[in-house]
Amino acid sequence: MQVFLGDPRRFGLAGCALTIGNFDGVHLGHQHMLRRLKDEATARALPTALLTFEPHPREFFTRSNPPARLSTLRDKLNVLQASGLLDYVFVFRFNQRFASMTAQDFIQDVLVRDLKTRYLLIGDDFQFGAARQGNFQLLSACPHFVTEAMPSVLVQGERASSTLVRERLAMGDLDAANALLGRRYQISGKVMHGQKLGRTIGFPTVNVHLPHLKPALQGVFVVEVDTPFGRKGGVASLGLNPTVSSSSDYKLEAHLFDFAGDLYGQRVTVHFLKKLRDEERYDNLPALVAQIERDAASAHTYLTSLQREQA
Repeated sequence: MQVFLGDPRRFGLAGCALTIGNFDGVHLGHQHMLRRLKDEATARALPTALLTFEPHPREFFTRSNPPARLSTLRDKLNVLQASGLLDYVFVFRFNQRFASMTAQDFIQDVLVRDLKTRYLLIGDDFQFGAARQGNFQLLSACPHFVTEAMPSVLVQGERASSTLVRERLAMGDLDAANALLGRRYQISGKVMHGQKLGRTIGFPTVNVHLPHLKPALQGVFVVEVDTPFGRKGGVASLGLNPTVSSSSDYKLEAHLFDFAGDLYGQRVTVHFLKKLRDEERYDNLPALVAQIERDAASAHTYLTSLQREQA
């Protein structure tokens, strides 16, 4: 899978089977769409391509209070590559010029001229262009490519969507979110230096950088973390850490059990297994430490039980 950033005119495609969307989280609905795209591309002897956007358009329009995001661009691209269903991903920078582009200009300049689209698969609720004036009917009228709309995919009786995944994560219902995703929810990032408070209270933490990410879930969780030293169990806090920080920046901090290695500068992936509780503000540090001890004990118990089930 090749990833292209920037001006689409330099891509030099001779034709493609294309789908368009944010694909935040790459849930089961997205995965079904990619398989359908692959089938059509194979029948038409075309490469498969996805056109996606960075930042998410809703982030662009609501900069002061952006919506929660399920995945960073890197995480999204990793899942897409692992699917093996795409030949190309085009990442367009969503800016004011793009936001003000008319639907007709988007069709002629981007889909026809730049990407040489021959087959287009869109979601059944897809809209595009300035003021979201473009729709399936307008796309279908274009003679340069065939347009099809993908019907909704139901998971446990509900329409699979990024919005629904966000809602389930916000509720702390990881089982429901994972069913919609088709895998365990995870966040990856580079390990950065933090306040180093954890090591002074007996709970050193891995501080995972969250670039431009307002997480869809918050609280304290049982986790497994993929590191260069293997997968490690632990307990993690995702949120604002109100007891020890007044910052509005979200933080992901994980205490790994039976691990004392150096992970600074390394990329890790945090898998969320179970929510233990919401974030809370404590009056003093001893009260926080006592709660962390209880969280660690609960996480140990859960991981031990999980290992027994998998044995």
